[in-house]
Amino acid sequence: MTQSLRSFLAIILATVALASASLLNNARAATAEDLNADSKQALQILYKAHPFAETISRNAKAVLVFPKIIKAGLVFGGSYGEGVLMRGSKVDGYYNSVTGSWGLQAGAQSYAYVVFLMTESAVNYVRDTKGWEIGVGPTVVVVDEGVAKNLSSSSLKDDAYAFIFDQQGLMAGVSIEGTKISLIKR
Repeated sequence: MTQSLRSFLAIILATVALASASLLNNARAATAEDLNADSKQALQILYKAHPFAETISRNAKAVLVFPKIIKAGLVFGGSYGEGVLMRGSKVDGYYNSVTGSWGLQAGAQSYAYVVFLMTESAVNYVRDTKGWEIGVGPTVVVVDEGVAKNLSSSSLKDDAYAFIFDQQGLMAGVSIEGTKISLIKR
């Protein structure tokens, strides 16, 4: 291995370590009150950035809100965060979001995501399973700029719609495919 390659790898490792430490310091266990407040604030941020999300929320049976997910990785990676299931303005339960991954990745970041559950069967599936893996069970459409242009309140036909937003950090790309969402006690 050449000296320049070693130096490059050392810089990458140092960057990942610093970014991971910074983000993980913010990943403390939240109280129920913290999660409730953070989730409401995250929804307001989402609605401001994507006004159509508020329209979807009016048709949703329930909303899963994960206000802060921390993701870090160097070849192997993972993400974790906690959130709430809301029915109207009431909290119906607390959940965690866990993802493991491997591949070409280096860095750390935080982001938020919201899943609008459009049918009672989707809500029941989330509540009744021992852990919902996104990609298995109810159909989830991840809404990006292209998808959002083609949606209207009359075209909402899928079980769930997810928005990923408020990304910060040093890692490219976010996916919730393969994420496992499980009920936690609060």
